[in-house]
Amino acid sequence: MSDAIISLRGVTRAFAGGVFGLRDVTLEIARGELVAIVGPSGSGKSTMLNIIGTLDRASSGTVEIDGHDVARLKDSDLSALRARRIGFVFQHFHLSPGVSALDNVADGLLYTGVGRAERRRRAEAALDQVGLAHRLGHRPHQMSGGEKQRTAIARALARRPALLLADEPTGALDSSSGEGVVQLLLELHRSGTAVVVITHDRDLAARLDRQASMRDGELVDDRRRTA
Repeated sequence: MSDAIISLRGVTRAFAGGVFGLRDVTLEIARGELVAIVGPSGSGKSTMLNIIGTLDRASSGTVEIDGHDVARLKDSDLSALRARRIGFVFQHFHLSPGVSALDNVADGLLYTGVGRAERRRRAEAALDQVGLAHRLGHRPHQMSGGEKQRTAIARALARRPALLLADEPTGALDSSSGEGVVQLLLELHRSGTAVVVITHDRDLAARLDRQASMRDGELVDDRRRTA
């Protein structure tokens, strides 16, 4: 198996009206790496997230995720790849209102082929891992912003992903809650998961092992943190 969890070669994403989300991007991220994709609004970060997360397809170039050539996969195969190998954490949590933390996490496993009892067992274990064992029955309106984001991380953890994509994971949080989320992401990385954080926060990016900088849809810099 290739050491790369993400391999983009000459990837372009064009939209109607001659607008480019990505322009000839080549990027490789190894299994277990901890990487920030940084840049201002409109730089191509969100398009990059969608391409890496198989939520969108490239207009040209080659995209390989976890050893799979995305262009060769049917939509059903892409859905299976996302469900089983990729975890997502978003800035605004995307939790179902009126649904307990336990069921929000367990429902994230609906398309993995895991039975209901195992989904709930894995959900409870994931919530315990992020420090929310005492919040299993709480609904989103009963939780703080930090607790909501930890629930979202637990939902990703329950999939046991090879790759975690975090889109501005601290953007909606105060500094204390944000630090707790960062520590969870670092812990996940130490356990062997590749963690890619999409952010405009240079301070957060500087704490990660590698920074890939975007501007106007192009990858303009790619550097590793010096000790």
